[in-house]
Amino acid sequence: MAAAAVLPVAVFGCRPRVAGGVCFLEEQVVLHAAGAGCLRLHLEHKWHNFIPGTEKSRGVQALAVSPDRRFLAVSETVSEQPVLAVYELSAERARRRRALVAAELPARQVVSLAFSPNSRYLATATALPEALLTCWLWEKRQLTAALRLQDPGSGPCQVSFSPQDNTQVCITGNGFFKLFKFEGTLKQMNLQKGETENYLCHAWLSKEKVICGTDTGKLRLFETGELHWETSLEYRTPPRELEEDPATKEYKRSFDVSCGVASEDNGTQRDSLPQISALAAYSKGFACSPSPGVVLLFEKTKENEDYEEGQEIWLPQDLFRIEPKDSDRQDVTCICFSPSEETMVISTNKNQLYMFTMVSNKLIKEKTSYFAYLNFPLHSDSITGLDMCIWKPILATCSLDRSVRIWNYKTNTLELCKEYPEEAYTVSLHPTGLFCLVGFSDKLRFISLLYEDMHVFKEFAVRKCRECSFSNGGHLFAAVDGNEIQIYSSITFDNISNLKGHSGKIHAIKWSADDAKFVSCDTHGAVYQWNLLTGQKESECVLKTCIYSSISLSSDAKIIFAVGSDQTLKEISESLIQHEVPAYGTVYTAVAVSHSGRMVYVGTSLGTIRAMKYPLTLTRDFKEYQAHAGTVTKMSVTSDDQFLLTASEDGCIFIWKVYDKEGGVLKGKEVQCSEEVLIMRSDIEEKSQAILDLQICVKDLQTESDYELHLKDMYCTGKIKALEESFTQEIDSLKAKHQILQAEKEKQELQHQHQLSELMNKQAREVQQIESESSQKLSVENEKYQELEVKSQRMQEAYERQLQNLEESKSTALKELREQYEEKLKEKSVLLEEAKENMRKQLQAHQEMEKQIYEDGDQEISEIKTKYEKQLLKEKESNTQLRGEIGVMNKRLNSLQKELENRNRDIEEMRLEQQKLQGIIKALEKDILALKTEIKERSDTVLDKEKHIYDLKMKNQELQNFKFVLSYKIEDFKKQIESRENDIKTMKGQIHEMEEELERFHKESTDLKLNITQLQQKLKASYHEMHRERQKKQDMETLIKRFKTDLHNCVGFIPDSRKMKAGIRELYTKYVQESDMVEAEEVDTDLQKQYMKQQEYHERNLAVLKKKMMKDQEMHQAAYMRIVQENVSLIKEINDLRQELKVANTQLQDLRASLRLKKKKKAIQDTASSSDLLSSPAILRLNPEMESEKIIEMQQLEIQYLRDQIQEKGQVLNCPSSVSFSQKSS
Repeated sequence: MAAAAVLPVAVFGCRPRVAGGVCFLEEQVVLHAAGAGCLRLHLEHKWHNFIPGTEKSRGVQALAVSPDRRFLAVSETVSEQPVLAVYELSAERARRRRALVAAELPARQVVSLAFSPNSRYLATATALPEALLTCWLWEKRQLTAALRLQDPGSGPCQVSFSPQDNTQVCITGNGFFKLFKFEGTLKQMNLQKGETENYLCHAWLSKEKVICGTDTGKLRLFETGELHWETSLEYRTPPRELEEDPATKEYKRSFDVSCGVASEDNGTQRDSLPQISALAAYSKGFACSPSPGVVLLFEKTKENEDYEEGQEIWLPQDLFRIEPKDSDRQDVTCICFSPSEETMVISTNKNQLYMFTMVSNKLIKEKTSYFAYLNFPLHSDSITGLDMCIWKPILATCSLDRSVRIWNYKTNTLELCKEYPEEAYTVSLHPTGLFCLVGFSDKLRFISLLYEDMHVFKEFAVRKCRECSFSNGGHLFAAVDGNEIQIYSSITFDNISNLKGHSGKIHAIKWSADDAKFVSCDTHGAVYQWNLLTGQKESECVLKTCIYSSISLSSDAKIIFAVGSDQTLKEISESLIQHEVPAYGTVYTAVAVSHSGRMVYVGTSLGTIRAMKYPLTLTRDFKEYQAHAGTVTKMSVTSDDQFLLTASEDGCIFIWKVYDKEGGVLKGKEVQCSEEVLIMRSDIEEKSQAILDLQICVKDLQTESDYELHLKDMYCTGKIKALEESFTQEIDSLKAKHQILQAEKEKQELQHQHQLSELMNKQAREVQQIESESSQKLSVENEKYQELEVKSQRMQEAYERQLQNLEESKSTALKELREQYEEKLKEKSVLLEEAKENMRKQLQAHQEMEKQIYEDGDQEISEIKTKYEKQLLKEKESNTQLRGEIGVMNKRLNSLQKELENRNRDIEEMRLEQQKLQGIIKALEKDILALKTEIKERSDTVLDKEKHIYDLKMKNQELQNFKFVLSYKIEDFKKQIESRENDIKTMKGQIHEMEEELERFHKESTDLKLNITQLQQKLKASYHEMHRERQKKQDMETLIKRFKTDLHNCVGFIPDSRKMKAGIRELYTKYVQESDMVEAEEVDTDLQKQYMKQQEYHERNLAVLKKKMMKDQEMHQAAYMRIVQENVSLIKEINDLRQELKVANTQLQDLRASLRLKKKKKAIQDTASSSDLLSSPAILRLNPEMESEKIIEMQQLEIQYLRDQIQEKGQVLNCPSSVSFSQKSS
């Protein structure tokens, strides 16, 4: 098969921080930097035209368009060297004219570019450390002048030519503003005076005037290099309309309740300093951006030649964001105006493009206006996920900017967009296009794609899910959790199986066409093929030296294509690597295979796309396309093989159209796109209710307008009659004047005829004189001509003689040369004969070799024939089957063609009817225009008297509309107050329950305190008994010691028996006083044992009671803190209700004042003389005024009643909170 080619059809993305990054080529065509090149975008027809950059480019750094909008200059960096390229924009596809690279230009980066007014010269400014200003004659690739800037500070920022002078060049930067005269060399024209400033941007207002912006918010106007005018701008904060928008408030409240995100304080924004980040001039003045999110328009004053601020234009708030105010915090980097100055386009540092339609200040009453997106919001960070579906021409992307977006690649539009609080790592679309899976840092979410929103239907506890994918049938989906793959049912959401076996983190997964097999790869070089029926591995291929990043499967699931860190594309089948295609100096990061299996697409780390034929070859047989400025992260091919989708780290999405080698579109399966959309029931009910309300309003307005038109018709008919009478009188007077003027005209015609006859006679005389003079001059010139002919004949004869002499010398020289070359030919002929003999010998040897080769080739051919004949038989059988299928398809096609022809006929009949109706409409419109012109001419005299009446009617209508809005708001407030009262009742019940629980806790704590005091008393008694026992013990020990001493003394009387007896008696009388001494000792030992047991029991009880006390205290504190928090939340809600009531009171006061004014004006009308004409409508409108006053009084009474109730409930709620605080202090 011939190799297919791809062309970029659409690009969704913008490259930030590019000097001159946005500019107009035509009134509806905008050019901006995107990916590794530039994009031409038509605002009305929405077509895209991508201009790729140079090979191995890392993105555009600066661009400029010539004043005639024929040429585009681009600055890029290729291998750390600047490359300047000039493109011709006149053709459909931009053609590269020149590439400017000079060896004498030692620079790393070009900061700014500018064309001269005649588009012949190109000025460039380079960054530090070189800081050069250069001028090129770009058509000849000639560097005409180069100058190194002295003391450049942090480097130059911008360079430009004067719009009306090819020799004046301006360059600004940190600490310098310089004007140069370019006449072969660059000569400085101005001298810097005063303090140096950091000039960030500048713009030419005229031939000699330049306006500059600084990093401190100053605007400086220089005329012929000298400071002429200066002003300083303040840091601008968003207007109150943006800060207090009710829609954004409700959105933030709902999100804060669900996600707990707190709003940021604006104090840091107010404290920051202004900075002029962008400037652009137009015919009336200039535009500048002094702070993030705003552009100011300055217009020239008539009295002085100064400029005054005219209008503020703010970036709009994005309701799809978590915090809509973040959209205002974007720095404006570039401003440009269309050729007719009707539209203004800006670019920001977050990859966004906005536009604004310019309107004169006389037509706009408000000072603040708002931008709109140029097309739609774009990704501002690296894209981590991309997927497409089968039923619809849409693709889903997710990015590190925490957003998920749904794009339509056929209409080039953004269908859905939503931002989430966590980063999104991967996304997968269901084949129907109605659901998607998104892997966030905290959970995996199953999301329903509604008509105008994304609704989270189910959440799964899979943290940091880097890969997820729906099956081709949509009944299953896989999610990666680290090194494990979890398979879920998309119907029941049950976990069917878990595939374990990977040792590294899984980087990519892929389903087979029949959903029976599953392929995955990881960071440890493993590629596994799984069988989902058994949950086991069928085949594996492990290469530990490679970190795989992406895989793809063939349609029959037999061949796996994998890319990784080893700079090769691998073809794996039957657990073996069959082929390896080298990357030639880059790293393959993504791979995709067409469903036909004939093409393989690969993305590289340089951002290029390569298209390869299958089967793969080891040679460099592929086509490479410049696309992205970062590594390609994701690739996908649509089901009909007609589109290739790629995403990259630069935040850009490319949609490529696939063509065959001859330039035709590839014919794949015809897929019918479905148009079904999901929508919530609540949304349908809200919209139907809004439609009903609007229909009622329309009916009311129609009745009012019909009545007013009837009154106007009555009044106008009377006026028309009066005017007709006056006009008939004027016509009669004009006819008389016309007759007088015709008589005067006839007299003047007779006079003019007499004058014409005299002039004709004079002209004839003058013509005769001129003819006589010219005949004399012609005779003199003929004589001169004859003399010159004689001279020319003489010259011809002399030249012929010289030619004859030269021919003779030439013939002699030719004879000599012929003789020399004949001798040389003879020598060469001898050498040729010798060479022929050598050739004959070599031919004989060659013929013998050929015979042997042919014999071997015949044998191989016979073997190959047998093989291919078998294959042919198989293919013929398959072709017969396919022919049968083709016949069925042809029948279907014929039936469809017949239906199409019938429909085309119906369409033609409808067109003819439409043309007839349009002719009738045009005739009626002409009649209407004629009638309108008559009415306008006759209504000029009536307008003065009707203005006062019309103003009063309009004010009355506005008051009635305002009354209707107020009644609607009051009903809403009532509903909100009822819901809040129910909440307050429930909270009161909870507070009573909590108070009862507190009383229980107090009782339990008092009981526990009593138990503790009793136990403490028992402990004291036990301590006293212990003290007594210790004293007894000490007494016994002293007795024993005495007894021992006395016994020792008695032992000394052993030889004397009498003394021995006397000593023993004394001992007995001293120490043995009672007979039951032994029993007492036994009782003492029993008492000690019982005492020890009681002591241990009491200690255990004390430990248990202490633990209970600690737990009760903790429970008490937790309950107390919960009650306090609930009280605080209730108090906040009451304060909010009070504020809302105050707002309602102010609105009621405004209504009263307007009604008083209305009454006064009515009284004035009654006294006027014109009351006869308007008596009937005034009588009709008395009843609605009385009704409105009664309604307002009733509403005031209801509001006072609600205020009293809220005050009572606030007092009730404040009481328990004070009680709780007093308890806490006690």
